[in-house]
Amino acid sequence: MKASLLNVFSMSLVASSAASDLFANSEFPTRMVENRPGYNSWPMVQALDGGRVVCAYSSGKGHSTGEGSRGAFARVSDDGGASWGEPVCVADSPEWGECVVGKGLDASGAMLLWVRRQGAGGWDTGTFHGLYRSSDGLVWERVASPSLDPEPIQITDVLRLPGGVLMSLWFAGNYCDDARNAWGTLMSRDNGSTWEQHTVELGMSKSEWPTEPSAVVLPDGRILAVTRTEICHAGQLQLLSNDGGASWTKHRTNITDVNASTPSLVFDPATGLLSCYYYERGPGLLKRRVAKAADIAANPMAWPVPEILAQGGKVRPHDSGNANSTSSGGRHFVAWYSGDPVNAAVLVTSAPQPTP
Repeated sequence: MKASLLNVFSMSLVASSAASDLFANSEFPTRMVENRPGYNSWPMVQALDGGRVVCAYSSGKGHSTGEGSRGAFARVSDDGGASWGEPVCVADSPEWGECVVGKGLDASGAMLLWVRRQGAGGWDTGTFHGLYRSSDGLVWERVASPSLDPEPIQITDVLRLPGGVLMSLWFAGNYCDDARNAWGTLMSRDNGSTWEQHTVELGMSKSEWPTEPSAVVLPDGRILAVTRTEICHAGQLQLLSNDGGASWTKHRTNITDVNASTPSLVFDPATGLLSCYYYERGPGLLKRRVAKAADIAANPMAWPVPEILAQGGKVRPHDSGNANSTSSGGRHFVAWYSGDPVNAAVLVTSAPQPTP
């Protein structure tokens, strides 16, 4: 696809109440979801039946996951992302920092949201996850608090597998070359009430450690995932399972325009097209690559060139990014954030669903 820079997002717009109007006429409109004072970040976005889109995110004072002032919130849009309702609280305890880390749908179509709680001690102390459910994005209840070993850094988006099984991928470690680097699956056969943990790999080098994966189920039942890599400009990793998540192969991709960039996949079964959204930190570019899912499953090095959807902040690379996507009404919605070490805004960009 031809790359074109259609949105220029300057940091002066982060604090502007009129910022959402400045993107309204673009092919890829970007709207402000949350810009309260502080560090609003790491969003998740999910479409519900009826056209409602829910954006969940975390708000705190700065780029810190364990601060007690950090909580998890959500807003909903019923007009295709043009406007967003008032924030509602998902989880906000004074002693923990809460971050949304994965989203999806249960068997009935209600939204599921993984929320990580973390104390000020960091990854090695006081970290655990809870699963929340909402039928409308406005009222949330916690439905599971699994005891896990190893305790993940993050549990990612929920997939619905054949036979009513729910699955999330997870990863654990400490962002170094460490024997604790691990990843695997969580499976639920009771619609999210209980979860069974499986470890796929343990003790990987940092370069081979698949972090922040995004997965889709293909028509033939295979599960394909693309993951972040913690090595700047190394190709993102691609995972493939032919047996419902029991075993996996791992290959490097040609998606190298990355800097700790989180991928997010949307698969369209009607066209067979797979869209991979990600944010290149540094240049501050929100991008997508689109390929035939069957082709890319067979050849992970064949991802086409990216299309540029929007531009975010460049003050400090890791204070912007974390794309997360969903599909509704013939469009894809991509949540991301942009800012500096103490102020950041949550945004959602929408794009037409790709056609062959």
